[in-house]
Amino acid sequence: MILLRRLLGDVLRRQRQRQGRTLREVSSSARVSLGYLSEVERGQKEASSELLSAICDALDVRMSELMREVSDELSLAELAESAAASAPVRPLNSVSVTSVAGVPTERVTIKAPAEAVDVVAA
Repeated sequence: MILLRRLLGDVLRRQRQRQGRTLREVSSSARVSLGYLSEVERGQKEASSELLSAICDALDVRMSELMREVSDELSLAELAESAAASAPVRPLNSVSVTSVAGVPTERVTIKAPAEAVDVVAA
Protein backbone atom coordinates (compact mmCIF):
# COMPACT_ATOMS: atom_id res chain seq x y z
CA MET A 1 0.00 0.00 0.00
CA ILE A 2 1.30 3.40 -0.95
CA LEU A 3 1.22 5.97 1.85
CA LEU A 4 1.00 9.56 0.67
CA ARG A 5 2.41 10.85 3.96
CA ARG A 6 5.54 8.74 3.46
CA LEU A 7 6.08 10.02 -0.10
CA LEU A 8 5.51 13.59 1.06
CA GLY A 9 7.99 13.14 3.91
CA ASP A 10 10.61 11.70 1.57
CA VAL A 11 10.27 14.66 -0.79
CA LEU A 12 10.46 17.18 2.08
CA ARG A 13 13.60 15.49 3.43
CA ARG A 14 15.26 15.53 0.00
CA GLN A 15 14.42 19.22 -0.45
CA ARG A 16 15.95 20.03 2.93
CA GLN A 17 19.04 17.92 2.33
CA ARG A 18 19.60 19.43 -1.14
CA GLN A 19 19.90 22.77 0.62
CA GLY A 20 22.31 21.35 3.18
CA ARG A 21 20.01 22.39 6.02
CA THR A 22 19.34 20.65 9.30
CA LEU A 23 16.00 19.69 10.79
CA ARG A 24 16.66 22.23 13.53
CA GLU A 25 17.14 25.07 11.04
CA VAL A 26 14.00 24.28 9.08
CA SER A 27 11.85 23.62 12.14
CA SER A 28 12.91 26.94 13.64
CA SER A 29 12.22 28.82 10.43
CA ALA A 30 8.84 27.08 9.94
CA ARG A 31 7.96 27.53 13.63
CA VAL A 32 7.21 23.84 14.09
CA SER A 33 8.76 21.54 16.67
CA LEU A 34 11.82 19.62 15.58
CA GLY A 35 10.23 16.33 16.66
CA TYR A 36 7.07 16.95 14.68
CA LEU A 37 8.99 17.92 11.54
CA SER A 38 11.06 14.77 11.93
CA GLU A 39 7.89 12.67 12.18
CA VAL A 40 6.47 14.34 9.07
CA GLU A 41 9.69 13.62 7.14
CA ARG A 42 9.58 9.97 8.23
CA GLY A 43 5.95 9.68 7.13
CA GLN A 44 4.70 9.06 10.65
CA LYS A 45 2.50 12.17 10.85
CA GLU A 46 0.07 13.71 8.38
CA ALA A 47 0.95 17.34 7.70
CA SER A 48 -1.88 19.88 7.47
CA SER A 49 -1.93 22.31 4.56
CA GLU A 50 -0.96 25.10 6.98
CA LEU A 51 2.06 23.13 8.19
CA LEU A 52 3.08 22.26 4.63
CA SER A 53 2.84 25.92 3.69
CA ALA A 54 5.09 26.90 6.62
CA ILE A 55 7.64 24.19 5.74
CA CYS A 56 7.62 25.19 2.07
CA ASP A 57 8.16 28.82 3.05
CA ALA A 58 11.03 27.79 5.31
CA LEU A 59 12.58 25.79 2.45
CA ASP A 60 11.81 28.55 -0.08
CA VAL A 61 10.01 26.00 -2.26
CA ARG A 62 6.62 26.53 -3.87
CA MET A 63 4.01 24.12 -2.59
CA SER A 64 3.07 23.36 -6.21
CA GLU A 65 6.68 22.23 -6.86
CA LEU A 66 6.60 20.06 -3.77
CA MET A 67 3.28 18.52 -4.79
CA ARG A 68 4.47 17.97 -8.35
CA GLU A 69 7.46 16.01 -7.05
CA VAL A 70 5.19 14.03 -4.72
CA SER A 71 2.87 13.34 -7.67
CA ASP A 72 5.80 12.05 -9.74
CA GLU A 73 6.88 9.79 -6.85
CA LEU A 74 3.30 8.54 -6.47
CA SER A 75 3.09 7.72 -10.18
CA LEU A 76 6.31 5.71 -9.99
CA ALA A 77 5.16 3.90 -6.85
CA GLU A 78 1.83 3.03 -8.49
CA LEU A 79 3.59 1.67 -11.56
CA ALA A 80 5.93 -0.41 -9.42
CA GLU A 81 3.03 -1.72 -7.34
CA SER A 82 1.05 -2.57 -10.47
CA ALA A 83 4.01 -4.35 -12.06
CA ALA A 84 4.65 -6.34 -8.89
CA ALA A 85 0.99 -7.38 -8.71
CA SER A 86 0.87 -8.54 -12.33
CA ALA A 87 4.24 -10.33 -12.34
CA PRO A 88 3.75 -14.08 -12.54
CA VAL A 89 4.78 -15.98 -9.45
CA ARG A 90 7.36 -18.55 -10.44
CA PRO A 91 7.73 -21.73 -8.42
CA LEU A 92 10.94 -22.12 -6.49
CA ASN A 93 13.18 -25.15 -6.82
CA SER A 94 15.35 -26.33 -3.95
CA VAL A 95 18.99 -27.26 -4.36
CA SER A 96 20.98 -28.75 -1.50
CA VAL A 97 24.71 -28.11 -1.27
CA THR A 98 26.92 -30.34 0.86
CA SER A 99 30.33 -29.42 -0.53
CA VAL A 100 31.95 -26.54 -2.33
CA ALA A 101 34.88 -27.28 -4.66
CA GLY A 102 35.14 -30.73 -3.11
CA VAL A 103 35.36 -29.38 0.46
CA PRO A 104 32.58 -30.67 2.75
CA THR A 105 30.44 -27.94 4.24
CA GLU A 106 27.28 -27.64 6.26
CA ARG A 107 24.16 -28.61 4.36
CA VAL A 108 22.70 -25.51 2.71
CA THR A 109 19.40 -25.38 0.86
CA ILE A 110 18.94 -22.69 -1.76
CA LYS A 111 15.49 -21.83 -3.11
CA ALA A 112 15.39 -19.96 -6.41
CA PRO A 113 13.51 -19.98 -9.71
CA ALA A 114 14.70 -22.88 -11.83
CA GLU A 115 16.10 -20.65 -14.56
CA ALA A 116 18.23 -18.77 -12.02
CA VAL A 117 20.22 -21.77 -10.80
CA ASP A 118 22.91 -23.64 -12.69
CA VAL A 119 23.89 -26.89 -11.02
CA VAL A 120 27.10 -28.62 -12.00
CA ALA A 121 27.65 -32.12 -10.67
CA ALA A 122 31.19 -32.91 -9.58
